[in-house]
Amino acid sequence: MEVSATLQRVSASAKYILAALKTTTCKSYCHSHRLYSSHTKEDGKPHFGLLFDIDGVLVRGKQLLPQAPEAFQKISALDPITGRRELTVPTVFVTNAGNALRQTKAIQLSKWLGVHVSAEQVVMSHSPLKIFPQFHEKHVLVSGQGPVRDIAKGLGFKKITTIDELSNMFPQMDAVDHKKRIDTSLQKSMEPGFLAPIEALVLFGEPVRWETSLQFMIDVLVTNGHLLTSPKTIPEPHLPVLGCNMDLMWMNETHLPRFGHGSFLLCLETLYQKITGRELHYTVLTGKPSQITYHYAEHVLSQQAKQMGITKPLRTLYAIGDNPMTDIYGANLYNQYLSFRAIRRVKESTAGGTHAAHSPSSYVDQVDITFDESADTMKSVLVYTGVHSKPAAVGMIDATGDLKAIDHGHRDFKYCPELSKPALEVSNVFDAMEMIFRRENFGPRSS
Repeated sequence: MEVSATLQRVSASAKYILAALKTTTCKSYCHSHRLYSSHTKEDGKPHFGLLFDIDGVLVRGKQLLPQAPEAFQKISALDPITGRRELTVPTVFVTNAGNALRQTKAIQLSKWLGVHVSAEQVVMSHSPLKIFPQFHEKHVLVSGQGPVRDIAKGLGFKKITTIDELSNMFPQMDAVDHKKRIDTSLQKSMEPGFLAPIEALVLFGEPVRWETSLQFMIDVLVTNGHLLTSPKTIPEPHLPVLGCNMDLMWMNETHLPRFGHGSFLLCLETLYQKITGRELHYTVLTGKPSQITYHYAEHVLSQQAKQMGITKPLRTLYAIGDNPMTDIYGANLYNQYLSFRAIRRVKESTAGGTHAAHSPSSYVDQVDITFDESADTMKSVLVYTGVHSKPAAVGMIDATGDLKAIDHGHRDFKYCPELSKPALEVSNVFDAMEMIFRRENFGPRSS
């Protein structure tokens, strides 16, 4: 009878929390929903994982923060066979940058930190697009900086056109730059069939010439991918739009935040609605704070743990970042998902395998990825070396009054002040490692 009553209480609690998650309310989040750490001393191996942001945590622009190499000395050891330092704790670098190949970023991190970082340990904002094969055969228009064509190929896309290629094909359509306007006698190339219909937009990151990208994207959307035709009506629904990196701002070497890809997306959304009278809808949004990015990162950490010979699950994940509206918000949002996942397991075990009908993520349960899900909790860790460079700045999040005024998150992520609050706060990444080691009772610590 006592066991039965306990199960009934668990079931009732599950229904309550699932209902809260369904409305995505702030009340469903609690930093202390797990009252234990993974305390990993029994076999000498870590049973926790680390997720590092890069800009504002390890570097500012191209300047390495002084605490970063010291922090990575704590979580690495010299391999006598390779002669290089290898990471000893499952680690992934989760960045909203989308202007480079993972291999390039891994090489850069290795030089900065003095440890070997593999491409598999780097999760760029666009990395999760690899697990959306339903778009890989479509003819996509891609935007951003860097080797965008190579990035798209590496993710699995087969038919690719870039914004720069469109501008070169049709310079008369890139009309903001008066120097690019040409004689109309070259109009002969602009005939239907000259360019295969575009079937989706893929936005990797902020472009260099925003006006060019905005113009061609709007043109493609209102023509339903038939760029050389004049539409009689606005397509509804419009073509799929896959967006990566929602950072409104980011921090480089200067003293003030700079515009990020989230600012560009805001321009695109506003222009599309003003021109068409309709809202722009994203088919997929990746990069922090999207849950699919953290889901993918958990998968990477699980694979690393196996390669390190760690047989027990990684119960606690620590996400270290500098931006409350992306790093902290995303980690806390994924923490909600982990809570939901744990409750779903309880429901399945007590209800003969009945699956819950709702998940707090739009994509997390629908992607082509399978792995042993093991984490119980994700702890958000805020450092004061980036966008928020001192504790007083975080106080702004807690200020009374019009909280909407400081909502720097993306339109499609409901603003919830509680999700912007870090579970843990430290000055820098080295202090973060010290604190995590204490919590986990793992490894040597500074006196």
